[in-house]
Amino acid sequence: MKLNNWEIGKGAPLAYILGLNVLEDEGLAFETATELERATRALGRGFVFKASFDKANRSSIKSYRGAGLKTGLAILEKIKGQWNLPVITDVHEPEQCEAVAAVADIVQIPAFLCRQTDLVVAAARAVEKRGGLLHVKKGQFLAPWDCKNILAKIKEAAPSRELTILCERGVSFGYNNLVVDMLGISEMQALGAPVTIDATHAVQLPGAGKGNGGENTATGGRRDGVEILALAAVAAGVDGVFLEFHPDPEKAKCDGPSCLPLAGAGRLLKKLEAVRAAL
Repeated sequence: MKLNNWEIGKGAPLAYILGLNVLEDEGLAFETATELERATRALGRGFVFKASFDKANRSSIKSYRGAGLKTGLAILEKIKGQWNLPVITDVHEPEQCEAVAAVADIVQIPAFLCRQTDLVVAAARAVEKRGGLLHVKKGQFLAPWDCKNILAKIKEAAPSRELTILCERGVSFGYNNLVVDMLGISEMQALGAPVTIDATHAVQLPGAGKGNGGENTATGGRRDGVEILALAAVAAGVDGVFLEFHPDPEKAKCDGPSCLPLAGAGRLLKKLEAVRAAL
């Protein structure tokens, strides 16, 4: 599967989806895209810039949601034009799919929504029409082989070509924790789709973070585990790596405990490339 200066799948270089968890403002988005473009260019690689215009699945009603559909898509369109980058963002409702597919080269289905048939079908049809791709995160409640049903839905809705990338992001393990089974990567690849690892969201501790008033009303995270999971997934043969950064993770408005410092992006990407080369 190919986009502008980016490809994913068997025989392709390690693919990168990099960016912000959520769009806070245009300046932050441009700062992040600038540094990530510099880091990937130094390696001779392209990347897809990621940022969500809305985070509909929040622990608390007081949690920051994002820039919104209209403003968010406008920012992503500017980033596409500035660096000639493909972009990816999430959809949460079927009614959003046409507008998002008109801007985003890859439309993303969040993990909790991967079995929402109306959303998956609407996204697949919009992506098929616009010539883009679909990135579907495996739900925290699914076994890797259960993704065959997701792929079957998409194939029936959009039969003209293969357009789906699957994403591993951990599975619920008791309360407030996720684990990643690296054997699941090859299980998902065996279904016929390229697979990415979302190492950022895989270290989340759902509901275990401190929100407003110091209560457990936010998602916690183990930032130090992101690099470990990313390196392990590359060693396991994953097709692409999904990572989120922030210039100052402690001040991030969403999922700060799970995202990486932007200044360290280049160093980590070099390590990932070294592991991939060793294979």
